[in-house]
Amino acid sequence: MTYQGDFTLPTELLEQIATQGFDKVPELIRIVVNAAMQAERQQYLGAAPYQRTPERQDQANGYKPKTVKTRLGEITFDVPQVRTGGFYPDALEKGLRSERALTMTLAEMYIQGVSTRKVTAILEQLCGTSVSSTQVSKAIALLDETLEAWRQRPLGECPYLILDARYEKVRQDGQVRDAAILMASGIDWKGKRHLLGVSVSLGEHEIHWRIFLEGLVARGLRGVQLITSDDHQGLKAARLAVFGGVPWQRCQFHLQQNASAYVPRRAMLSEVAVDIRAIFNAPDRSSAETFLEKAIQKYEKTASKLASWLEANIPEGLTIFAFPAAHRRLIRTTNGLERISREVHRRTRVVGIFPNEAACLRLVSAVLMEIDDAWQSGRVYLTFEREDPPL
Repeated sequence: MTYQGDFTLPTELLEQIATQGFDKVPELIRIVVNAAMQAERQQYLGAAPYQRTPERQDQANGYKPKTVKTRLGEITFDVPQVRTGGFYPDALEKGLRSERALTMTLAEMYIQGVSTRKVTAILEQLCGTSVSSTQVSKAIALLDETLEAWRQRPLGECPYLILDARYEKVRQDGQVRDAAILMASGIDWKGKRHLLGVSVSLGEHEIHWRIFLEGLVARGLRGVQLITSDDHQGLKAARLAVFGGVPWQRCQFHLQQNASAYVPRRAMLSEVAVDIRAIFNAPDRSSAETFLEKAIQKYEKTASKLASWLEANIPEGLTIFAFPAAHRRLIRTTNGLERISREVHRRTRVVGIFPNEAACLRLVSAVLMEIDDAWQSGRVYLTFEREDPPL
């Protein structure tokens, strides 16, 4: 098999997948990645095997086996070597990302599997053939086990905790209802972000948030120094019950949006937004409170309801000033989770209405697990001085 930018998969391998199901998917990944690595080495050398050219940079030096643990089991790849040792194929990491993409496809396939035709269509796009519903169920059982293990994995210290929710349409007892997807992310002492947990429930009532937060604590979440969230009443009550002594930062983005409901004239919206941003962008809490007091006095006569609202609500967005200045912009809103929500929506909108809560949780968990994996292998989000933790 030669590499020309796209791979032509061996017909016999596709036939094995069709007859034996996903047991052959690891073999498919191994063959494709091995071929890509060979092509990459050939390009690096500047010559085909046994070819003598003035452009040749090095000599091929066999292969070294490398066993990688994937969610489809262990796969052993043949990593091409060169004599000088100065070559390592990017295709291996790209192949592992393809494996993660395959896992995502399986999750989406199951959810769309309410219709056998949809399952067949997705599988045909994936590997050029179709499989039986029994084979799909077998693959999904393995996927469910992986996702549940991720949702129940042990947690540790996270000084910063961010909470948010989004909604998806789910069928229950013959009716289509809006189900709340409760999500939590955190930042550990190494400055790495983590997606800590996800839950699907029929609403954001206190009991649902409380069970969710208690689950995080039961899994070992500790050392929380600040919670950032919106002011939803169910979440507020649950937060006080589970994390009663932890400072709370009300999301500044939502605060600014909420303020617009108290602006009496559209022409004032821009001016009010500028005044609120000045408060939030102040260098310290004392300056922020000074700006707030000026804004309250400014609008007392022209927009009295706005002035009262500012006085009662804006202080809830100033907790952040007790924390390191370098951290504030990254933890003063729930915008990070909002971006995750948009990615979740990009994947769930093809489903439309989920057949049940379990199906919804399955796909959302798969999306979040992928993002969390990327975060762990990516850059540090912020830097802590461990000797001088937040107040």
